[in-house]
Amino acid sequence: MRRLIFFLVLFVPLFVFSQGIRWSKNGNAYYQLEAGEIVQYTLPANTKTVLVTKADLTPVKQKSSLDIRNFVFSEDQNQLLIFNNTEKVWRLDTRGDYWVFNLKTKSLQRLGKGRPESSLMFAKISPDGKKAAYVSQQNLYVEDLASGTIKALTANGNRKLINGTFDWAYEEEFACRDGFQWSPDSHHLSYWNIDANKIRDFYLINNTDSVYSRIIPVEYPTIGQPPSPARIGVVGIDDGKTTWLNIPGDPQQHYLPRMEWNSPTEIFAQQLNRKQNESKIFSCNPANGEAQMIYS
Repeated sequence: MRRLIFFLVLFVPLFVFSQGIRWSKNGNAYYQLEAGEIVQYTLPANTKTVLVTKADLTPVKQKSSLDIRNFVFSEDQNQLLIFNNTEKVWRLDTRGDYWVFNLKTKSLQRLGKGRPESSLMFAKISPDGKKAAYVSQQNLYVEDLASGTIKALTANGNRKLINGTFDWAYEEEFACRDGFQWSPDSHHLSYWNIDANKIRDFYLINNTDSVYSRIIPVEYPTIGQPPSPARIGVVGIDDGKTTWLNIPGDPQQHYLPRMEWNSPTEIFAQQLNRKQNESKIFSCNPANGEAQMIYS
């Protein structure tokens, strides 16, 4: 019940690009970025140790170390996921490059080799530490950290059909940006799919980046227009097959702003009506998509 209450009240998401202190699991130390290096402070004496040096963070055949925007530890704290070379998507820098630094082997590898520069979003290392998943150009990918093999889990993504992240309206209304999660057992990913094909474009004019202006189309439902239909899928890492959660209701009259794994066999999903004055919580079976309302 405590987890459900937390799910209901949590509104501000934890973004992978936010900066700040990272605590060790046992609470006896914390980590932060200082002068391009990652340092550890051990309590209670607050003893400082350089955990990752600039030399560690310098890719092969490069002279300078990574200019780190942010870093997060893997669940076992043996690997660091590093975010850099970032670009803004609407309001915040949510697109960039990701690197994995292995604290045991001191090896540094870039994720998404072959993908366009600064195109990766919301990368996460799996709970078992063996894989990483990320979004690139509206599609979801998983990468084996040992071999570097990359597998596309979706292939239909484009500007109007969005996998693993959100359209402008979901970001504006619900601060939704990061659109996928690992299952606790590392065998599946749950993700949002947003269909904006029927949403008309609102054109913004960029007059600031160059001498000549540039038109930017934004899929934007104006007042009285239905929002982009959203659904939540669960894709297997091994077979690449997606099972859609069978949450009742008209997708064009409801929102799905929150989703969270409770266990490998249960996902919580929140549904709001169009007026946003009725919230329903569904317990969903990721294996067959069955959804049962447990709170309204």
